[in-house]
Amino acid sequence: QVQLVESGGGLVQVGGSLRLSCAASGLTFSTYNMGWFRQAPGKEREFVAAIRWSGGDTYYADSVKGRFAVSRANAKNTVYLQMNSLKPEDTAVYFCAADGSVLLNRRVRDYNYWGQGTQVTVSS
Repeated sequence: QVQLVESGGGLVQVGGSLRLSCAASGLTFSTYNMGWFRQAPGKEREFVAAIRWSGGDTYYADSVKGRFAVSRANAKNTVYLQMNSLKPEDTAVYFCAADGSVLLNRRVRDYNYWGQGTQVTVSS
């Protein structure tokens, strides 16, 4: 059974930083591309960032370029999302997901496994 567990969310002021973690089990983590998505109340789930299985390539949504950074530690079966210069519009539940394809995908339907999400709230 595959399990992805996000952590590190919380309440932060505008301009602050958070680092999210996603711990994976039940799959060969180093062979999967990993993605981060977010979903705000009343909105569809939105792509945030993706990282190749090796950590060599990353891909970001335009809304977070220059502010967020995705990384991974394959020896720890963990992927991270460093979030800087946070804005109120970053408030959402953040999800990590695993993708066994050869592409750095951005669509929800392209990902095979999902975590339960962690809440990020940015206060203004």
